[in-house]
Amino acid sequence: MSDESEIYKRQNFANPVGLGRRPALLIVDFVVGFTDPAVFGGGNIADAVAATVPLLMEARRQRWPVAHTRVIYKADGSDAGVFALKAPGLRGLTADSPSAQIVPELAPSPGELVLDKRQASAFFQSELASWLAYRGVDTVLVAGCTTSGCVRASVVDALSHNFRTIVVTDCVGDRALGPHEANLFDMAQKYADLMPRDAVIAHYRAQPA
Repeated sequence: MSDESEIYKRQNFANPVGLGRRPALLIVDFVVGFTDPAVFGGGNIADAVAATVPLLMEARRQRWPVAHTRVIYKADGSDAGVFALKAPGLRGLTADSPSAQIVPELAPSPGELVLDKRQASAFFQSELASWLAYRGVDTVLVAGCTTSGCVRASVVDALSHNFRTIVVTDCVGDRALGPHEANLFDMAQKYADLMPRDAVIAHYRAQPA
């Protein structure tokens, strides 16, 4: 065990929150621009998209609530804020931009929520928390990108709304692997449980209907 892990263990972090009985799947920002290394992509994002396809299929089979997010700004930039100062290229993600469209293999189905957001967290100034609560959700399964950015921000806010929060490890990705691994470690200590996709699916298939 590394020195860092030992510190967290001694201070009693990384306790499991566990999987509840009423999950929802949150897919954060898996749009074309974030799968293209020439735009915002790279790293292991493409692999994470591919791994999410069977998870989305399972969510639909089990009729879990599914929410997708994408970053969208007005063409004139009038709704852009400080987030777009840090990353000015985000302003190119407009409603009609090819880069802002959800990747075809994860295209939303009728009844699935699609949230357009201007900040990192899927929950910030959105209806997501109330949408989940209305459907009786107690557990949020998180896929998407980037692990160090919008995934992390959404995970922290999911926990803040008292949802059991599970990062599906092979279904999240980042443009650089260092931030990806560091943020997985940190989220596991304080904000979420980490589980691979197949373990999540196996758990819920074993539950009574």
